[in-house]
Amino acid sequence: MLTTILAAGSTAAKGGNPYGLIPALREGGLISQTVFGILVLMLFVSLYIFFTKIFEQQKIINQAKRVRASFWGSNSLREGAAKLEKNSAYRQIVDDGLQAQEQYKELTDPVEAHDWLHGSLSRSEATINSALGGGLAFLATTGATAPFIGLFGTVIGIYRALIKIGAAGQASIDAVAGPVGEALIMTALGLVVAVPAVLGYNFLQRRNKSIAEALNAFSNDVLGYLASDGRVKPSTGVKKAAPAKPATPAAGVKTGA
Repeated sequence: MLTTILAAGSTAAKGGNPYGLIPALREGGLISQTVFGILVLMLFVSLYIFFTKIFEQQKIINQAKRVRASFWGSNSLREGAAKLEKNSAYRQIVDDGLQAQEQYKELTDPVEAHDWLHGSLSRSEATINSALGGGLAFLATTGATAPFIGLFGTVIGIYRALIKIGAAGQASIDAVAGPVGEALIMTALGLVVAVPAVLGYNFLQRRNKSIAEALNAFSNDVLGYLASDGRVKPSTGVKKAAPAKPATPAAGVKTGA
């Protein structure tokens, strides 16, 4: 839609279409040009946020796969953390858990170790989830306000059309084509900006929820490991081979001398 609008404007700029985007914006004046600029800016910022967040989420999803594959097969949390990326979300939870365990030894007031570790891991989760949610408020705001910004441009265009009709004394096509075209462009552009923003916001929120659930499960596993001194940890998914049973003699065959 936006490509079609811009293409129409380019054609009009070359003199091919007197009722295209560029003539409509020129006729609309500063208000229409400002509304158009705001909507285009909101569109590109929304796309930037969407693709950036997709990349960040995919990194954490890939980190979760590596955790399931190799982390819990390590002999200690420090050894498992060394297998993870330095700046990964799961590495941050492990490091914060180990740091909280060291800090607990320095506490002078009686505090339950479980409560102290749980609070530290919860803060670590909250920090990661907050970083993942950054920028989503802009998508939500864009989805909610872009149609109204476009509607504002539409109202201005219709108002200008009515003024031309009143000045000309008759509703000729030449008098109202420009302002009405400008109004329709603003309506369309408002929808073009709002719909992808809403869809992107809902999609990213759903993925963030899944990531938060995975991080919470991993945090609980780390808490169980620390609280049990390494005796409690999730299964690695690798089954040990059962010990071989001694062979039984075939029927009718006597053993011994």
